[in-house]
Amino acid sequence: MLVADLRANLPADRLVVDPAVIERYLHDEAEWAPFESPLAVLRPRTAEEVQVAVQLCARYGTPIVPRGAGTGLSGGANSSRDCLVVAFDAMTAIKEIDPLERLAVVEPGVVNDDLRRACADLGLWYPPDPASSPWSTIGGNVATNAGGVCCVKYGVTGDYVLGMQVVTGGGELVRLGRRTRKGVAGYDLTGLMVGSEGTLGLITEITVRLRPRREPERTIAGYFDTLVDAGRAVAAVASRGITPSALELVDRQCLLAVDAWKNMGLSVDANVVLLGRVDTAGSVGDDEARAVRAAFDEAGATWSAQSTDQAESDALFAARRLAYPAMERLGPVLTEDICVPIRAVPDMLARIEQVAALRDTTIANIAHAGDGNLHPLLIAPREDDAARARAQAAFSDIIDAALELGGTVTGEHGVGLLKMAGLAKELQPAVLDMHQSIKRGLDPYGILNPGKVVY
Repeated sequence: MLVADLRANLPADRLVVDPAVIERYLHDEAEWAPFESPLAVLRPRTAEEVQVAVQLCARYGTPIVPRGAGTGLSGGANSSRDCLVVAFDAMTAIKEIDPLERLAVVEPGVVNDDLRRACADLGLWYPPDPASSPWSTIGGNVATNAGGVCCVKYGVTGDYVLGMQVVTGGGELVRLGRRTRKGVAGYDLTGLMVGSEGTLGLITEITVRLRPRREPERTIAGYFDTLVDAGRAVAAVASRGITPSALELVDRQCLLAVDAWKNMGLSVDANVVLLGRVDTAGSVGDDEARAVRAAFDEAGATWSAQSTDQAESDALFAARRLAYPAMERLGPVLTEDICVPIRAVPDMLARIEQVAALRDTTIANIAHAGDGNLHPLLIAPREDDAARARAQAAFSDIIDAALELGGTVTGEHGVGLLKMAGLAKELQPAVLDMHQSIKRGLDPYGILNPGKVVY
C-alpha cells in the first residue's frame, strides 16, 4: 500500500492523513472547478523526499498533484480521487542570493514577496509580481508562468527563470538550465517546464535572474466613463511608443468592494480607473509621465493627474491587488484570464459588456491593461444555480471573443481545469498532439497531475 510505503521510507511528520488537515489542500481558488479527496498529503522538506514519493507513486500508478500556496485560479492544483497531493509549503529556503551574478536560488515554497524583500536588502529586484505576490509561491508562479503588474515592461516569470531542479515522472532527479547569463546547450527544457502546471515534472529548486533596484515610479491616474474609453487610452499609450512600468485597469465595482472591506477611504467618481506608472529616470521619465496623461486625455478621460501623494498612489495600487478577494466577499467569482493584442483591447472590453448583458451576469473588471491581459470577474449569487450556469456560459463566450480577436485563453493563470476546452479551440490538433507526445515522454506512467491542461 502506498501510504504504508511512504511512511516506511520518509520521516514520520511528512505525511498528512487527517481529513481535517487534508481539507485545506483539496483545491485552489478557481470557482466551480471540480476536486476530490486524495489518499494523503505529502509535505516534503528535500528534493530527495520528492524523488522517493514519485518513485513509489510510479510503482503503484498513483496520481500526483503538486501544490504551492493554492492561490491559483484555474484548478491546476485541485486534488483528484485517491491521488497524492505533494504540497511544497515546507520547502521555503532562500538558498542563495548572488549580487555579482544577479541571481537567486530558492526552494519552490518561497513566497514571492519574501524573495523580493530579501533581494531589496541587497539593492536587487525580482520583477515578477502577480497580484497574489503576498501569498503565492515562486514554485507556483513558475508552474503557471505568472505575470503581474509590472510585466508590461519587465516580462513574466519565465523571463527570469535560469534553471531548476526537477523530479521527472520517471522518478529521476535532474538539473535543467544554467547559472550563466547566456547558454544554448541543448533544448530549452527549463522553458518547457515553465508554465507546465506540474504535468511534466515536480520542481524542487529554482534559479532566477535578478535586476538592479529600479528608480522610484511616477503614478498617473485617469478616470473614464466607459470601459471602451479606457481601452482606447491603453491603445493610445502604446501608440505613443511608451512602455509604462504598469498600466492597470480597475472598475468602480472593484474599488467600492475593496473600500467596503478594508475602509481604505477610496473615493472615485468614475466607472473605470486606469493607473499608469513610469520608472524611467530623470527628465525622460517626466516626459513619459506627461505623455501617458496626454494619452488618457486624448482617449476621453473625464479627469487625469500625476499623483504627488505617494501614499495615495500606493493605496490605489494596493486596491488593485485586493480587488479579487474583495469581490469574492460578494459571491462566488469566476475569474477570466484572456489576453488580446493591444489594438484589440477596446473591442474586447466592449465584447465583455455585451456578454454581461446577453447572459444577464454581473461582470466586474480588472486588467493588466498595458499588455492586453484582462481579468473579467463573473459574479453569481450563492446557491443560485441558474446564475451559475449563466456565468459559466459567459465565461465560454468571453474565451470565444478573445480567440476571434487574435488573443489567447490564458495570459498568466494557466489552463488547469477551467481552460482545457478553450485550449482545444486555440491550438491546432497537430499542436495538441505535440503536447501529448511531450507529456508521454516526460511522464511515462501518466501520474503527474493527470487530467489537467491537455485532454
